[in-house]
Amino acid sequence: MKYCSRCVMPETAESLTFDEQGVCSVCRQIEYKHGQIDWAARGAAMDEMFDRYRGKQQYDCIVPFSGGKDSTFTLWYLVKVKKMRPLVVRFDHGFLRKTVQENSLRTFRTLGVDVHHFTPNWQVVRKLMFESLRRRGDFCWHCHTGIFSYPMWVSIWQRIPLIIWGEPTAEYASFYRYDEEEEVDERRFNAFVNLGINAEDMLGMLDNTVSDYEVTGRDLMPYTYPPADQLRGVRSVLLGSYIPWDVKNQVELIKRELGWKGDQVEGVPPEYDYEKIECFMQGVRDYIKYLKRGFGRTTHLVSIDIRNNRKTREEGERLVAEYDGRRPAALDLFLDYLGLKEEEFLKLIEPHAVSPHVMPSCEECQRNRTNWVPTDIDSWNRIVGDPAKDKDKASAL
Repeated sequence: MKYCSRCVMPETAESLTFDEQGVCSVCRQIEYKHGQIDWAARGAAMDEMFDRYRGKQQYDCIVPFSGGKDSTFTLWYLVKVKKMRPLVVRFDHGFLRKTVQENSLRTFRTLGVDVHHFTPNWQVVRKLMFESLRRRGDFCWHCHTGIFSYPMWVSIWQRIPLIIWGEPTAEYASFYRYDEEEEVDERRFNAFVNLGINAEDMLGMLDNTVSDYEVTGRDLMPYTYPPADQLRGVRSVLLGSYIPWDVKNQVELIKRELGWKGDQVEGVPPEYDYEKIECFMQGVRDYIKYLKRGFGRTTHLVSIDIRNNRKTREEGERLVAEYDGRRPAALDLFLDYLGLKEEEFLKLIEPHAVSPHVMPSCEECQRNRTNWVPTDIDSWNRIVGDPAKDKDKASAL
């Protein structure tokens, strides 16, 4: 398998390409970001845009919010630096952790913002998780489509024509480059957010494998991108298109200004306690990526540090060897949610393995188990949604 000659990303990474020097497209994008962008001009364009919307409606903008590092920084920046009045819109994917809940409450109260929190139907979520795992080897379809489509519906309902997201994809992938204009629109949504499956298609794919709840088109509204005619006049942009994104400095800022705290994430070195802390199934998602593509979250993180001259390639390779590909403790709970045996789970993933990577066997996976579990694992919600399975759990609560 080929790897970038500068960072440690492999050729199986989605959207990645290599040039004649063997350098990956994201490394080149970061070079462009640091050396060829007039950030002062972009900042001025951002201020002009904000001035057009500030004070015209009940809310100046919508900030989609997970509680992770990027959305927290975005919210802080808009309120404290740009004096915007946002409506915070939060799509609850079903796996929010205690630390991120505490961080979020502290952030909301410190900044003084209104919050719209939406939790979708769990019976529908379970079915969507299974179907997207089977069809695409990725159980997060409901999360990604919901996070990126539901705030657009709120924009229509509340008549708030500006939505501001966090980091641009050029920071981590090559779906867009830094020299391209990236708006968070339907084209982007269909290009890589929904895994090539729209809500209408998904409705026709679902069956009663996971639960006997009958899903209708109304159930899938939160995962459906609004029609273009209803979004006329709405802008959906990335803060990172207007200011240079710097994760390390931004994490230090929100820790200092908002008391934001990091957490353990399975498959990730402790020094990256800020990365993807909002979901207790993150370790499972990264493990699936390793099974399919031969790399996990640590590869992604050390590559960011290498590009920004914070780590050497050798240091990155050492951490990758130690952390990537460990079977996470969260997998047991995930299998319980979907009523799967581990062998069945691996058979669902196997068709999605990306050549030249070869997916490890079940025996190899068992030998490569994690040697630690997150300290908050006992607090993770174990109510599956099946009365027979949940009887003892409910009585314990």
